[in-house]
Amino acid sequence: MGSESDIPSWYAGQSIFVTGATGFMGKVLVEKLLRCCPDVSTIYIVIRHKKGRNSSQRLEDFWNSPVFDKLRDSQNSETILNKLKCLSGDVVHPNLSLDEDVIQELEHNVTVVFHMAANVRFDQPLKSAVLLNTGGTLNVLDLACRFKKLKVFVHTSTSYCHCDETRLEEKLYPAPHNPRHILDLAKWMDGDLLKLLTPKLLGNSPNTYAYTKCLTEQLVSEYQSKLPIAICRPSIVTAAWKEPLPGWVDNLNGPTGILIGAGKGVIRTMHCNADFIADVVPVDVSVNSLMLIAWKTGSQPKENQAAVFNVTVNKKFAKSWGEALAMGRKHFYDYPFSVCLWYPGGNIKSTYLAHAIAVFFLHLIPAYLVDFLMYLTNNKPFLVQTQKRIQNGLSVLQYYTTRPWNFSNEKLQRVSEGLSDRDRAVFYLDEGQIINDDYMKTYILGARKYCVHEEPETIPYARKVLKRLYYLDVLTNMLLICLLAWGFYLLVVNFASGLNLPGTFPNKPLKDLNLKAEASFANT
Repeated sequence: MGSESDIPSWYAGQSIFVTGATGFMGKVLVEKLLRCCPDVSTIYIVIRHKKGRNSSQRLEDFWNSPVFDKLRDSQNSETILNKLKCLSGDVVHPNLSLDEDVIQELEHNVTVVFHMAANVRFDQPLKSAVLLNTGGTLNVLDLACRFKKLKVFVHTSTSYCHCDETRLEEKLYPAPHNPRHILDLAKWMDGDLLKLLTPKLLGNSPNTYAYTKCLTEQLVSEYQSKLPIAICRPSIVTAAWKEPLPGWVDNLNGPTGILIGAGKGVIRTMHCNADFIADVVPVDVSVNSLMLIAWKTGSQPKENQAAVFNVTVNKKFAKSWGEALAMGRKHFYDYPFSVCLWYPGGNIKSTYLAHAIAVFFLHLIPAYLVDFLMYLTNNKPFLVQTQKRIQNGLSVLQYYTTRPWNFSNEKLQRVSEGLSDRDRAVFYLDEGQIINDDYMKTYILGARKYCVHEEPETIPYARKVLKRLYYLDVLTNMLLICLLAWGFYLLVVNFASGLNLPGTFPNKPLKDLNLKAEASFANT
């Protein structure tokens, strides 16, 4: 048994400041804090105005998320909700556009900061990525320097922020450019002009997200003598394993988008090395890691160096992409989607050439055919543009599935090993095989319910749809084989008959040709 730590008692009385609370990980973090650390004092969450809804309206949407079902149904739900304090602000502005009286309250109360606000899109323009991911972090750091009782500042990064490293250790690495210089550049330079410079600036970084996260880590490290800082680097974050709802996921990023696209028959090929490790971590394991890191760093004397933790898969129980796909494939057919474009099929390709050929025959040709039929029936074509967006998304993600990644995560494992049995059960990490058959089933059912909004009651109907699509797919394949066989037959017949090209002898018996040749020679 590990030493007694009682993490909830450490969080008791803490005033916690959270940015990015309305995001995927942010919702799970706030829910976990409220449910498992009930004596926490206050959780300040920064919410900006968005899509015509103010921060108070968005707080209501936030609280009505399925993530908070257990808390809303509890007897003391009002007491729990009162622990949430919504702050109308935006991290891209100095002091987050917070009123001075609010800042004064934060100065005297906040003890823990979880900075999670970021744009996680891989294809975002460099200007917006720098202003939010790097500039937003700078604003939060400057604000945190005013917090008089601060015990720990947890910055959420990514384990793919230094893609040129063959092994990512749990330590700081230098950024390719000075983050403040790049931030100044993004502020004054026109977006179109900065777009022209983007390939040169990115260098070895595969996209603007990884590049700005790399810059931001160095920026955070500049404050390590002023603030007690911990940097958390999750890998690919996927649907919940156990909490708050098994299989819960609310976005189409990363593997979830591929899962749904493949299940609907839109994605039928992907460039991926089946032997490489699928370094994915469920969102509840990632959030447990964040809370453990905050507790570990905040309960120790302040150091002048940031603590770095990689939240990645436990290598002892890791699964490859090929194994994960094989486990998930059967659940596509057991729990299909009610609305599918085609029968789910296809597979991953280890070489880019094979993938490109499959894209042409399985993605592009069907897309143009469907859009042509839509045009003939006076409907709006859609599939070609959809496939182009899918290919752009796949090209970004395939960077990570065609390379081996080696991450060190011993520090986080040691933290878990030092916990009491009680804390290890509540703040569980990957101490066993997570990516297994049960998890893949839960993942697919979760994506089906929370992303596609198809309730379990629709599964019988969806299976009937899948059956019809299967017969249609078989019929289509048979017609395609017949057409190919007919074309091959015509090619062979034409070749055997001399092709009858202009300027050649007509098909006549060889004996007749010889007789005419002899007569012509005799006349000469």
